Amino acid sequence: MKKAYILGFFLMLMLFVLAACNGKDQQNSTNDAANNDEASDGKKTEVAATSPSGKLVIYTGRDEEMVQNVIDQFNEKYPDIEVEFLTMGAQQILERLRGEKANPQADFWWGGTQSALIVGANEDLLHAWQPSFIDSIDTTHKDVEGRWFGEMLLPEVIMINSDLLTKETGPQDWDDLLDPKWKDQILIRGVLASGTMRTIYSSMIVRQDADSPDKGYEWLLQLDANTKEYTQDPNALYLKLTRQEGSVSLWNLQDILLKKYTTDYPFDYIYPKSGAPILVDGVAVVNNAKNLENAKLFVEFLFEKEMVTQLANDYYQIPTRSDIDKASMPEWYQELDLKTFDIDWQLMSDKEAEWMEYWDNNIKGRGK
Repeated sequence: MKKAYILGFFLMLMLFVLAACNGKDQQNSTNDAANNDEASDGKKTEVAATSPSGKLVIYTGRDEEMVQNVIDQFNEKYPDIEVEFLTMGAQQILERLRGEKANPQADFWWGGTQSALIVGANEDLLHAWQPSFIDSIDTTHKDVEGRWFGEMLLPEVIMINSDLLTKETGPQDWDDLLDPKWKDQILIRGVLASGTMRTIYSSMIVRQDADSPDKGYEWLLQLDANTKEYTQDPNALYLKLTRQEGSVSLWNLQDILLKKYTTDYPFDYIYPKSGAPILVDGVAVVNNAKNLENAKLFVEFLFEKEMVTQLANDYYQIPTRSDIDKASMPEWYQELDLKTFDIDWQLMSDKEAEWMEYWDNNIKGRGK
């Protein structure tokens, strides 16, 4: 009887201890779970704020190597954003955005002429917003409603094969290109597909007489008489100029400097004495973009002062940001004299399509 009593007492004691332990463990588990959830929520909030994800689709007219370099750096900062890009001419980008207006496939337009961007804005293809750097861009280099922003300035100059010509022996100004001595020495990148060439040709019409295109058409007809070939794309132009199939072209300063200093191409430039049309090359977020916030992130990244300075040093870009320390810029930039002539960019934007259609139908190949 005594043994049974003792055994019963120990059984009751063990049950009591087990119950107490279980209660404590349950409370600890509940507290741990709450703490974990709280930490997890905090972590998720932080990740959501600093690590955007999803896709970003870019249509660009820029150099493919440079584009990839910038994207790689962007992905170091935002590793969860998958970036895709397609390279094409500025006019081709505009046409593509028009065709995709009802269902945009791109989020960001990187590398468009001022004229093309103005047209895109007027056709409601571009998203209006105000990035953080907006006040550092001159009013002439951006859209008043924030639909596009100039990223860099592109003086359009005379390009030469430096194995054949020097800065002294090549054409010194635009009208010199009409001299019969340059007949069959001029190679031109196909005009209609190129925002750069459309701008050069349109600016030559404005330069002759902004009120009437007839004098400009006559000027382009004489240039056509000296033009040996209109090449399919920039690469074909570079190759033919290198092979000495011609000695002169018209092109933008940045690309010439890139080829001169980073490749074996024998290129140099002559800055026209009367001034050069200085193209504003810009960017825009596509209206109704599927990845709108990622596109805005990319714009902000692209215009950071450090990136602007890097692109000037590595890729010869002339930035539109007015608050960049000149001491951080390369020597070629500090020596540059950006002389231009008056151009009504709105007029050029309004008339460019009409003028280029006339050139294609009535001037191209008829000056011989």
